[in-house]
This record gives sequence, structure tokens and C-alpha cells, in this order.
Amino acid sequence: MDIIQIVSLGLVAALLIILLKEQKASVAFLLLLFTVIIIFLSILDQVRHIFTLLSYMAEQAQVEPVYFKTILKIIGIAYIAEFGAQLIRDAGLGSLASKVELAGKLFILMLAIPIVTAVIETILNFIPGQLG
Repeated sequence: MDIIQIVSLGLVAALLIILLKEQKASVAFLLLLFTVIIIFLSILDQVRHIFTLLSYMAEQAQVEPVYFKTILKIIGIAYIAEFGAQLIRDAGLGSLASKVELAGKLFILMLAIPIVTAVIETILNFIPGQLG
């Protein structure tokens, strides 16, 4: 599915959701969920291609696999948390959506600590006369 088809699907779904929201809010939300799933499934092939390209670039740059995998996990968490929060926000539950975003940020911070530690240690190794 190309971008024109995805945008067209989104516009048609948005119009139907707006029309249904007043009469059948639950049906409108199910239509929203169904549309989001279709769009998500249609872009999976492109996402797979991007990950393959990133893996190749990391291999060429001789990036440690553990760091590369951690960065991919961080990116995945960010997208999943944002995706879930937006769906929850569309359901009218902004407070819950912000908690999902907070949880995503905390998971990202947890995963980033080893990378930040390695960067700091590398910088300290370049500084002459360091403490310790």
C-alpha cells in the first residue's frame, strides 16, 4: 500500500468516524482501531526494510551488536508507547495516555543507562589525569 492509499484510507475512516461518533461511539472507536491496524500492517514491510538497512550500516560502522540492539529496542518502545498513547487519547482517556507515555519514557531510560555509562567511560578515558 503506498502513501496515497494510506492517506485516502485515513481520510475516509476519519469522515466515517466523525459521522458515527455522535450516534455510535463504540462503533466509531472500533473503526478507528481497525483502520490503525490496517495502516500498521501495510507499513510493516517498509519497517523491516529500514531495520535491515540499519543493521547493515551498524555492521559497516562496526558498532557493538549490544548497543545496536539496545538502540533498536529504544526506538521500538518509543513508537509503541506513542502508538498506544494516541489510541488511548482517541478513546478520550488523556490521563491514561500520559501514564502510558511515562511508562515508555521510563523503559527507554532503563535501556539507555548502559549506553550512557559507556559513553561517559569512553570520554573519561580520553581525558588525561582523570580521577580514579
